[in-house]
This record gives sequence, structure tokens and C-alpha cells, in this order.
Amino acid sequence: MKFLRAMKKLKIKKQIIAAVMACVLGIGGIYSVHASVINDAKNKKNEAQQELDNLNSQIDEIQAAQSDLQEEMDAYDDQLMALLTDMDLLENDIDAKQGEIDQANADLEVAQEKEQTQYNAMKTRIQYMYENGDSNYWEAMMGATSITDLLNRVEYVSEVYDYDRKQLTAYQETVQQVADLKDQLNAQLAEMEELKISYEDQASSLQALIAEKSAAMDNFDAQLASAKSLASQYANTIKQQNQIIANEQARQAAEEAAARRAAQQQQQNAGNQSNTTGSDTNASASGSGTGLTSSGLNPAHTTNVSGSDVVAFASQYVGYPYVYGGNSLTEGADCSYFVMACFGQYGISLPRNSYSMQSCGQAVSYDCAQPGDIICYPGHVAIYMGNGRIVHASSPTNGICYGSATYRTILTIRRVL
Repeated sequence: MKFLRAMKKLKIKKQIIAAVMACVLGIGGIYSVHASVINDAKNKKNEAQQELDNLNSQIDEIQAAQSDLQEEMDAYDDQLMALLTDMDLLENDIDAKQGEIDQANADLEVAQEKEQTQYNAMKTRIQYMYENGDSNYWEAMMGATSITDLLNRVEYVSEVYDYDRKQLTAYQETVQQVADLKDQLNAQLAEMEELKISYEDQASSLQALIAEKSAAMDNFDAQLASAKSLASQYANTIKQQNQIIANEQARQAAEEAAARRAAQQQQQNAGNQSNTTGSDTNASASGSGTGLTSSGLNPAHTTNVSGSDVVAFASQYVGYPYVYGGNSLTEGADCSYFVMACFGQYGISLPRNSYSMQSCGQAVSYDCAQPGDIICYPGHVAIYMGNGRIVHASSPTNGICYGSATYRTILTIRRVL
């Protein structure tokens, strides 16, 4: 009887060992199949993430170049507007100068007519005296009634000559002055016309330059649109691979649970009490690499640094500028430097780029996220504040600011404290 009981116990032990081996082999096969799919998905995701990071860098560079180019175009526009204003004023000056020239022409005609009239009157008197000879002159002299009258007549004739000469000289001077003024005005007009041509050449050059810059801006717009389109495709690839990873992990957990249940059933059939594997199943299910598809990932803190202290320190810099590649919390920082510097303040060393931060520390489920955890997005990182809020170096437009933790697709949450 003892021998039979021993043989029976040995048979049961063999059944148990067989059940355990079947469970181990089954789970091992499950790991092997799913690991291949998950590793392939992770490789594709990492490749897409690298390409996305490169594209985001290109987008930042294109946008920076666009900003510089826009400043140049604005400066050229200002120059062109100032030049066009000067051209309008010059046109007014040219019109006014032409009016002065027209008036000078009219004044010259009047002066020349007066000169001619005076000349004709003087010539008539001289001609009359010569045509009538000296007899009339002597008759006038002899007709004097006294010496005084004679002197008066001689003086009168002399005064007539002097008057004619002075008047003619005065008119001639007036004509010359008006002619000189006309020449001066014409010279000024010619100078203005030359300046007008110069202005027109400058305006033409500025317009050509603005057209050239506009073409360059259009080219930047095309490059930016292309880069954003590719970035969207890579972001979709990352999202798809994350979903594949999550699905495979969930399927793996389900198959592991099924294999364990089968082993338990075999153990029960062998007559032994089964050990619950629910905790193992839960532990497996909570082993997600990202912490996004499984709840309950809440690793213990490994440092004495308070996450709330990190959040408080980071919040001091809200309102300061975002600068791509910037390395200053006050003068300008990008997202990865902002996170690295805030944790560095408490002796926590982190890598300089957002992609590498995705592997730092331990994965945390979103429902277990605590202040001081790092939330990783495609090409971006932020510091979790609690209550669904983040503080981060957002963009050149928003600078360092607060925001919603779920405003973008979350790749992983990491605990480094």
C-alpha cells in the first residue's frame, strides 16, 4: 500500500511538473512571439521619432529664417514708403519750380517789352534831332529870352539824354536780372529732374528686391508646408506603433493569464490547491513600457527631492522667452533645456534632448502621475504639476508657460525623483 501511495504521489508530482513546464513553455512562446512584434514596432517608432525630431528642428530653422526674412522685407517696405513719400514731395517741388519758371518767363517778356519801348522812344527822339539838324537846336537856344532861360534849355536837353540813357540802362539791367533768375530756376529744375530719376531708380531697385524676398518667402512657405506634412506622417506612424505596442502588450497579458489559468486547471485536476496568479497577471499587465496603456504604474521615489519643489522652481520662469537651442532660463530656453535645468537645480542629471528623456527614470501611468514627473510628447517634454496641468517651454510665441497635460499625444511619463 505504501508503495502504491508513493507511486500515486509520484504520478501527481509528474503531472504538476508537466503542467508547470507547459505553463513555462507556453508563456515563453508568448513572450517570444509578442517580443518580436513589439521590438519591431519600437524600432519603427524610434526611427519615426528620430525623423520627427529632425523635421521639428528643420521646421524651427525654417521659421527662424522666415522671421529674419520678414524683418528684412518690412525694412525694405519702410524704405520704399519713405522713398515714395520723398518722390511725392519732389513732384510738388517740381510743379512749384515750373510755376516759378513760367512766372519768370512772363516777367522777362514784360521787361523786354519795356526795354524795347524805352529804346524805341529814345531812338525816336535821337532820330528827330538828327533829321532836323542842329538848326532846331540852335533855334531853341536862340529863342531864349535870357541867359537863365538859355541855361535852362541847355540843361533840359542834357537831362532828356541822361534820362533816356538811365531808363534804358535800368530796363536792360531788369531784363538781365530776370534772364539770370530764369537760368537759375531752370538749373534748379534740372537738378530736381535728375533727383527724380534717381528716386525712380531706387524705387525700382527696392521693388525688385522686395519681389525677390517675396519669392524666397514663398519658397520657405513651401518648405515649411512640406516639412509639416512629413512631420504629421511621422507623428501618425509613432501613434500607430504606440497602438501596436499597446495592443501586443495587452494581448500578451491576456495570453499569459490564459496560460496560467490552464496550468492552474491542470494542477487542480492533479488534486493540488492552485495558487492564485492574479497578482502576477496584474504585475505583467502593469509592465507597460510607456505607462499609458496600463494603469497602476506608480514606482517609488528613489530620491529625497520633492516634485512640488521642482514645480515651484520651474514656475518662477513662467513668462520668460522660448529660444530654440537656448541655454538660459531667463534669456531663452527650449523645452529640453528648461526641464534639464530645473531638475539640475536639485542635482538630478538629465540628457539635453527630449528624445533621450523618454528613457530616463521609470515609466509612470498617467493616472498615477505626480508633480515633478516628466511628460514626454513627440519632440517635446514638460514638467507635470498635478491636476492635469504642466509647466513647459512651449514655443517662440508662448514662451515658458502653463498648459494642459493632454494637449498633445503623450508618448510616456517618466519618474526621475
